[in-house]
Amino acid sequence: MKKLFIRIFDFFNTIESKIAFYPTLLAFSGFLAAILMIYLEQHGISNKIMDVFPLLMVEDGDTALTVLSACLGGLISLMVFSFSMVMLLLSQASNNYSPRLLPGLISDKRHQLILGTYLATILYNIFTLFSIEPSEEKYTLPGFSVLLGIAFTILCLAAFIYFIHNISQSIQINNILDNIFKDAEKRLQKLIESEEKSIKNFPNTENWHECKTGRSGYFQNISISNILNICEEEKTKIYITVPKGLFVLKNAVFFKSEKILDEKIVEAIVSNISFSRAELIEDNYILAFKQITEITVKAMSPGINDPGTAINAIDYLTDLFALRMQKRDNGIIVSEEKTRLKIAIVTFEELIYNVMASLRTYCKHDPIMVEKLLWMLTYLQKQPGAQENYKEAVKLEMKTLVEQAKKSFDSERDVVAIEKMATD
Repeated sequence: MKKLFIRIFDFFNTIESKIAFYPTLLAFSGFLAAILMIYLEQHGISNKIMDVFPLLMVEDGDTALTVLSACLGGLISLMVFSFSMVMLLLSQASNNYSPRLLPGLISDKRHQLILGTYLATILYNIFTLFSIEPSEEKYTLPGFSVLLGIAFTILCLAAFIYFIHNISQSIQINNILDNIFKDAEKRLQKLIESEEKSIKNFPNTENWHECKTGRSGYFQNISISNILNICEEEKTKIYITVPKGLFVLKNAVFFKSEKILDEKIVEAIVSNISFSRAELIEDNYILAFKQITEITVKAMSPGINDPGTAINAIDYLTDLFALRMQKRDNGIIVSEEKTRLKIAIVTFEELIYNVMASLRTYCKHDPIMVEKLLWMLTYLQKQPGAQENYKEAVKLEMKTLVEQAKKSFDSERDVVAIEKMATD
């Protein structure tokens, strides 16, 4: 049952990020609302409301048809314009910042809910139109259904105003960076808290038995409790050799076992791991570092040339690195004081090297950007409580940055400035 629940959760987590998920649900709810109102109209709901609030009811079939037809035509135009705005947003974000931002922007629930509201109202008005006859009298006209159609249309107009406001905010780089940072911060905090009981040693896995997945994709989620139960039943330990969030090749080694496992057990372990063709920050905080780094690199490219955006991105990188320095590099999962599972992770040294390697390439010629990077590294080196090997990695990156920047600068004054900053 747990395995089934994990799979259902993973499936929902995957389809929820699709742009058509919530619009489809709301459109179906609009259809159901229209069917429900047709049923209620057959039982005289409009007659009862007419006796209480006669001014709210439409008393002529031709008028009702005209009003709903105008609402329907306007909503279709509104929806087309809104979809065009979403596509423009995605295109601009991809061209100016990074294509990796698209999954996060597409999964914005606010946009999906607004588009779904349009679709639900359109379907409701269409099916309500089918139930109106031009010659109907006011006591046989579905007046309450028409009134709801008008109310839903007004709701769509209010949603459209909010949509314009929200999409104008979504395209701003500060808001994009802030959303990326918040998702990564939430994930990192969760991992840091989970490490409080994981201060254990793990055996050397060099001579352990290797196993493959037989499938490929991004290592997205894992059912830790189920795999720990398998380890307990088989009296073995498992080391997953691929860090979470990275791409797994079907013929590459994915995990090692202390004991030889038969094919059924291997398949049971693999079935508790979900693979995806997309990456999400909620599952892999490393993606946040990649996205912010790519935004910085794109901003410093000759085609964009936007150092202000690059400086803002480095500020967020600094904060994320400082938080990452609070996390250990062990990846050991502890259950009931036993260490039966270890998951490989991207170490801090690897992470800061990958980020700085890209930033050095595109920023080493700009004195202001080099000073900003040195400021970031100096700040990280002074983080209280950070492990000594983390500080050594930061120191090495600082030394490499200064060496490359000195070779790229034409002005002796710039060279002196960064040397002074690096030694302070």
